[in-house]
Amino acid sequence: MRRHTVSTTVMLCATASLTAAMGTASAAPAASPAAGHTVKQQVGRPVLVDCLWHPQVHPQNFMIACGDGNSLLTSLHWSHWGATSATAQGFNVVNDCKPYCAAGKFHSYPVIVRLDHPQPWKKQPTLQHYTQMRLVYTSGRPDGFQRVVTYPLWN
Repeated sequence: MRRHTVSTTVMLCATASLTAAMGTASAAPAASPAAGHTVKQQVGRPVLVDCLWHPQVHPQNFMIACGDGNSLLTSLHWSHWGATSATAQGFNVVNDCKPYCAAGKFHSYPVIVRLDHPQPWKKQPTLQHYTQMRLVYTSGRPDGFQRVVTYPLWN
């Protein structure tokens, strides 16, 4: 688990640096283009839009907190990607921000991820994108988090 956390932390820092260089954004998901399949492979199915406005299908990693990089989904294994919802299992790697975020430590929590509520994407209206993400923590969770957390996804 420590090896997973260390490599994830390195990837998180690199992603956060790239995001900071591109400008800050409100808390919203992201993933690198290489992490998921191209959209053409899933024509007619919704996509997941990342921090850099790239449409993703089956991403292996996905940034939830674009502005500061303090929450990332990793090792995602998708069991379903359909017209109305998608489901995966993976890990939510979250900075505990103790005593403050720059000095905090990242912790990995197993989660089930569910995407749903597809709508036309404003950037490409012919493409549907999921507008809601729900995380279910299956074994432990970050301090202050409920067992089930729902995030709106940006358009």
